[in-house]
Amino acid sequence: MSDIKQAERIQTSILNAAEKKALVWLAKRQPKWMTSDILTGIGFFGAVVIAAGYMLTGRNPAFLWLASLGLVINWYGDSLDGTLARVRNTQRPIYGYYLDHTVDGINESLMFIGIGLSGLMHLSVSLGILVLYLLLTINVSVNAHLKKEFRLTYAKLGPTEFRILGIIANTLLFFIRPFREFTLDISVCGKDLTLYSLDLVGLAVILLLLVIHLVTIAGDARYYAKIDPKK
Repeated sequence: MSDIKQAERIQTSILNAAEKKALVWLAKRQPKWMTSDILTGIGFFGAVVIAAGYMLTGRNPAFLWLASLGLVINWYGDSLDGTLARVRNTQRPIYGYYLDHTVDGINESLMFIGIGLSGLMHLSVSLGILVLYLLLTINVSVNAHLKKEFRLTYAKLGPTEFRILGIIANTLLFFIRPFREFTLDISVCGKDLTLYSLDLVGLAVILLLLVIHLVTIAGDARYYAKIDPKK
């Protein structure tokens, strides 16, 4: 467990510098009763709101705004819990690591299942994104233990950037009806399929995550083979 405590956080996202300042500013202004655990719970609540917003979008596109609100709530809780602990010097490296990443897995599952049940994206596509995202998360956790390196971003993109992209996509879907109602009929192995606009976006995300994952595996495998050669 000492490896987890000493793992270096690697954060190279586009918004990292500005976000770090904003989070410290917010952490210093939290009421005394606010704790990291409460903020983790707020992040979970945000994930529930996201899932509900997407699932209700089939009834009314206006629920896309609820999903976007959930993304903001999730960012607030999920991003601020660790910062609050560091600002107050109340870190619990073992407990915090376990709780934060366990809840993250639940949150991500809720989000992707919610969008997969929205009617905007096929469930199989959203689950494909979820699987690859979780595989990257597993890789991060393994490296935190073996390499003492905790990588939070890939290709200059982290959770915050993906939340912002989600809000932008929700806004476009609400205001641009042809984008929301776009369909593409294709045939795969003799089976007719109808893809929506978000399916095409989702497939592009799957391809991107797959490339990132394979490149990461190759690089990590070379690194570990060098420090742990054949005998």
